[in-house]
Amino acid sequence: MFQRAIVKDIEEFIGRNESLVQVIVGPRQVGKTTAARQLAEKLGWPTVFAAADVSPPPGPEWIESQWQLARMKARESSSPVLLVLDEIQKVRGWSETVKRLWDEESAFGTKVRPLLLGSSALLVQKGLTESLAGRFFLHRCGHWTWPECRQAFGWSLEQWLFFGGYPGAAPMIARESDWKRYVSDALVETVLARDVLQLQTIAKPALLRHLFGLAASLPAQIVSYNKMLGQLQDAGNTTTLAHYVRLLETAFLLSGLELHSPDLVRKRGSSPKLVLWNNALVTALSLKSYSDFEADPAWRGRLVENAVGAHLLSGLNGPEWSLSYWRSASMEVDYIVRHGQDVWAIEVKSGRSGRKAGLEYFKKQYPKARILIVGAEGIPLEEFFSYPAIQWFL
Repeated sequence: MFQRAIVKDIEEFIGRNESLVQVIVGPRQVGKTTAARQLAEKLGWPTVFAAADVSPPPGPEWIESQWQLARMKARESSSPVLLVLDEIQKVRGWSETVKRLWDEESAFGTKVRPLLLGSSALLVQKGLTESLAGRFFLHRCGHWTWPECRQAFGWSLEQWLFFGGYPGAAPMIARESDWKRYVSDALVETVLARDVLQLQTIAKPALLRHLFGLAASLPAQIVSYNKMLGQLQDAGNTTTLAHYVRLLETAFLLSGLELHSPDLVRKRGSSPKLVLWNNALVTALSLKSYSDFEADPAWRGRLVENAVGAHLLSGLNGPEWSLSYWRSASMEVDYIVRHGQDVWAIEVKSGRSGRKAGLEYFKKQYPKARILIVGAEGIPLEEFFSYPAIQWFL
């Protein structure tokens, strides 16, 4: 079975930092549970696996029961015991319970080593910062990259750009109708129902679904909230739509990038650039096929631009990084990466009409900015997607 790099990273980290709770956060169906099982096999420790992905969600006593089982195994073993708690964000008051039990481990020198898995960035990080500050280390398990899909499934870059790289759906690509049904029913609907609607107070669940469907039809496009209101029934107001976009981002489905501007008010009130975190979320909900993708340069260009944005979103983590876009009148730059005082302007060249004037105008306004062209006339797509996004900016 293919092993993602995160397995080795966590194994090495545990060896150096046993005094921290290990947390893996990332989208559904990208292999977090598989990575945890592979980690347990590499460590060779006794392991307790438990998942909170049930309805109704369990209470904090569920964590205590699993922890007690791990302690029983620890009494019988000379090595530590790995306790894997999957979908931890589903458990009410999980962070307070984990804090108390972990503090007991630290005080009495017992051997339970918790590994927490979660698929909602907002709920996991909220619990970590509220109760477990200073006691955890966060590992991010993102969507599958092209090198991983090439190695695991033998995919070409074109296949990855269209099919997106959900490992569970990979065997189905020979029958596109089955693949599309699996992604839309088993992935998209599951995430919406379990990670967004079940865990958040959503006044208009139908609107949330329609908003995601609209965004999936407009990958890497700048769309005003007022225009969205005109295309969605019972849409309420722009504040509601902006809130729903942020909720979809916490589930690793969709991000609405803000305008790059020194004016904070203009930035916050800007039209979002809609980027789906995995191209499968676009193509599975589209009527267009893989052959259409190959024959339509404009559609392929949209998917390439979205894939570049998704690669940047997944790879540039942490508050020190920001990803946005820039536009002034008819001038536009696809993506703006900022790290501290450093700024990069990224233009994606993928067969659509070029916008060099946008780069030139941006450079005049921000003379210290660096330019990165991805695709034709710049870094080949194969090269750009072959490396973690962060390496292009170090």
